[in-house]
Amino acid sequence: MKSKGLLLDTCAWVEYFKPRSSSLKQTVEDLLLVEEVYVCGPVLYELSQGIRSEKEKLLLANAFTALVYLEMNETLWLKAGELSALVKKQGKTVPLSDILIASLALEHDLAILTMDKHFQQIPGLKLYPLKGK
Repeated sequence: MKSKGLLLDTCAWVEYFKPRSSSLKQTVEDLLLVEEVYVCGPVLYELSQGIRSEKEKLLLANAFTALVYLEMNETLWLKAGELSALVKKQGKTVPLSDILIASLALEHDLAILTMDKHFQQIPGLKLYPLKGK
């Protein structure tokens, strides 16, 4: 079943913003042209930690203006807690930021583009297939 769009994980955006070319960077560039791509608070938070200059800050701010921003609401916070509890009951540990990103993706029927293996541990989550992985 096809998802309604894509939520790119932080690692995909980091690769996209690097000056050198890579297969993941090319994938992100291609997807931005043909898919509905979303952004969320945990990704912006993680990306903003790596800002080293005003130029990078401006680049980050401008890069996401054309994307739909997804926000956590009270119901979704509760669902995220339930998801985290479920994963922990299965003996797995997933960082809070990844639980939040996954919760938003599940709520909005989005696939996630990531290289992070934590997302594979979350039941029902759609992952965008990476070529060569």
